[in-house]
Amino acid sequence: MVVMKKDTKKKSSRQQSIMQLLLLLIILVLSNILAGYLFTRIDMTQEKRYSLSSSSVELAKKLDDVVYFRIYLDGDLPPGLIRLRNSMKEMLDEFRVYAGDNIEYEFVDPSANPDETERVNLYKQLSQKGLYPTNLEENQKSGQSQKIIFPGALVNYRSYEVPMQLLKSKLGSSSEEMLNSSVESLEYEICSMIRKLTTERTQRVGFLQGQKELSTMQIADAANALGEFYKVDTIEIDEQLNALKDFKAIIIAGPDTAFTEKDKFILDQFVMHGGRVLWLVDQMQISMDSLEASSTNVAIPKNLNIDDMLFRYGVRINTDLVMDMQAAPIPIVTGFVGNQPKQEVFPWYYFPLISTDIKNPLVHNLNMIKLEFASTIDTIETDSVRKTVLLSTSKLSRFQLAPARVSLNILRDKPEPSIFNKRNLITGVLLEGKFTSAYKGRIPAQVAGSPEINYKERSEATKMIVVSDANIIENFISKKGKIFPLGYDRITQQTYGNRNFILNCVDYLCDNKAVLELRGKEFRIRLLDQAKIENPLWIQWLNLLLPPVLIIVFGLIFNYRRKKKFVL
Repeated sequence: MVVMKKDTKKKSSRQQSIMQLLLLLIILVLSNILAGYLFTRIDMTQEKRYSLSSSSVELAKKLDDVVYFRIYLDGDLPPGLIRLRNSMKEMLDEFRVYAGDNIEYEFVDPSANPDETERVNLYKQLSQKGLYPTNLEENQKSGQSQKIIFPGALVNYRSYEVPMQLLKSKLGSSSEEMLNSSVESLEYEICSMIRKLTTERTQRVGFLQGQKELSTMQIADAANALGEFYKVDTIEIDEQLNALKDFKAIIIAGPDTAFTEKDKFILDQFVMHGGRVLWLVDQMQISMDSLEASSTNVAIPKNLNIDDMLFRYGVRINTDLVMDMQAAPIPIVTGFVGNQPKQEVFPWYYFPLISTDIKNPLVHNLNMIKLEFASTIDTIETDSVRKTVLLSTSKLSRFQLAPARVSLNILRDKPEPSIFNKRNLITGVLLEGKFTSAYKGRIPAQVAGSPEINYKERSEATKMIVVSDANIIENFISKKGKIFPLGYDRITQQTYGNRNFILNCVDYLCDNKAVLELRGKEFRIRLLDQAKIENPLWIQWLNLLLPPVLIIVFGLIFNYRRKKKFVL
């Protein structure tokens, strides 16, 4: 009797196992069929590093032709660049999920050609097309050798081709931080390339002229960069009521003479009707040219007739000069060797380098931004206007009130940190909200009620950015007329973040937040706690013994439950 019960139980158990196997096979088949029609991805990382943003997905889905990436990052590379290469491949594969065959790519080793002449010619072609080379030193048995790599890509769409730099440099950052920053910005860079190549330019951006602003050559690089996304023009108000009507945003770059009241009124009403303004204003009259003629000069305030307007909007640019120990260097003649002048490089306190450590997408991940003879900015309490500080000095700063004596002779002595006792002096502010007209209560009823003038004393929701330095947008021009990229410093041969900052500002003012928000994407470098691993012996034993102990415990529990279930 007992034997029959055991046989029956075994037979029932066997049938149950067969049914479970069949059910599992059916589920697997159905899952594969459904997977062909349904698509989902689960990103378990805290910062969603393997997920595209909604704006990137939308941009990829709208592609109607092939965007081809030729990436010159292949071959025998150090581990850091291998990580960058793999991250680029993973990111492009993510875009391909949504864009399909409209995203194509290949990786190329520019040093693979054994023919040196052809290899050098390729290097020249890549440099001419806008890719910057990097020299890698390699240790070999015969000694050290140098290898040239081009950590970038050429992106093609129809008849267009644009360069894309993958490895981002950032002053004051370690190689690991720069690499991490480069990986963080990949999605942004890819989206920027696609947007640059495929987006129709409909919004108009104007550089204001008429008050002796920076010349078209001085703003040429910024205008060319903006021209890849917008219709860019120069515009004079010239007391014409509708002069600014067709512009989404205007840039006021370094006015040197006062605005007339009529031009100021037209500018004010441009803001009241939703216009966006990027103010780049020098409040003090001083330049390096004047110091070259005489090593000492006096900076005096400018009369631009816009102080009351900016005050009503919520800011005041003070009549002072910012000094910062974190500054860009300039060459100074310190003596003579024979008949030849001897030059040395010193940090020039009036050229502050602004760190961009805040998480605001306008400045996040940018290189340091170089200012020249900037002033401090105060924010004024105003209704319905939100202020966000974008640029501020380091912890070792100070300012000189007007009239400010500026002398190159201060570089002869060692700096005294005790006198640089101010910190985080504001030099750039974002204003958002509903502004009050600077002419509220000043306009006669007859003028205010005129339909032709269409006066408004309260704006609709709009925004503006105020920076107390016009040189932030000025590119260097050589004596032969060559225009250098905005932010390039010929002394240090570094490229500061000025160009990207200006592009970000205009993108934000023109409501192109989709690309900007990608800059806020951050991948954290999770390093080991050095304090906890000073004596790592117990950690090594834990890693060695814990896995097999867990497997043994799991096996014993599983075996015990199996015996209890099937053995009487």
